[in-house]
Amino acid sequence: MKITIINGPNLNLLGTRETDIYGSQNFESYLDSLKSLYNEVEIDYFQSNVEGEIINFIQKSKDSNGIILNAAAYTHTSVGIADAVKSIDCKVIEVHISNTFSREEFRHNSYLSPVVDGIIIGFGLNSYRLAIDSIIKDE
Repeated sequence: MKITIINGPNLNLLGTRETDIYGSQNFESYLDSLKSLYNEVEIDYFQSNVEGEIINFIQKSKDSNGIILNAAAYTHTSVGIADAVKSIDCKVIEVHISNTFSREEFRHNSYLSPVVDGIIIGFGLNSYRLAIDSIIKDE
């Protein structure tokens, strides 16, 4: 089984950026713990601050058993990423570390939510683990 995690802009700064919202753990150390916990699953990881690179990686990952997508700020702005998700035949789970509905009004809208298979919001980094569990359960 192969699961792909795709993170969008500024998530490369986890652990140092707005720790009151996102926590103090960087994603690479969390990813190592996920890989240990799910050692029977190949977990592929990609992060980019560039919208087009995220779109390209979604298209490239169409053969995964599932994609966990935290498009970050692009969630609220990118028709292109939503179209890329619609163009593939692969389960996609939208993930957010924080509860976007308890934050600024613009974060309440997602271009991705209507085109993904599920949404996990507000459980910190554990949102990724919950998404992996969902993909494994459905396989």
